[in-house]
Amino acid sequence: MNKYVVTVQFEWSEEMASLLEEHRVYINSLIEEQVLEHYAVSMEVQKAWITINGNSKEEVEEILSVSPLFKYWEVDIRELIMWDGMNYRLPALQLN
Repeated sequence: MNKYVVTVQFEWSEEMASLLEEHRVYINSLIEEQVLEHYAVSMEVQKAWITINGNSKEEVEEILSVSPLFKYWEVDIRELIMWDGMNYRLPALQLN
């Protein structure tokens, strides 16, 4: 399975706001299933960044297309060769 970063550009609207709760339920289910690893949204620039696992760009787009907000999104999907950070490290040992 590959890892992808998805950049989402959108223009916020009242119609999108009415679909937000349904969208959050879907995003939460993807996180719980460990399909989606990170989900960040900036209303300041009206962008979202998603880190997601999948077998291909097409599969990633298919997964995201289930969201009721997908039709409002302009998506850019890029495969990652490396993704690293504190969450992927073992905790530091502390001797008592």
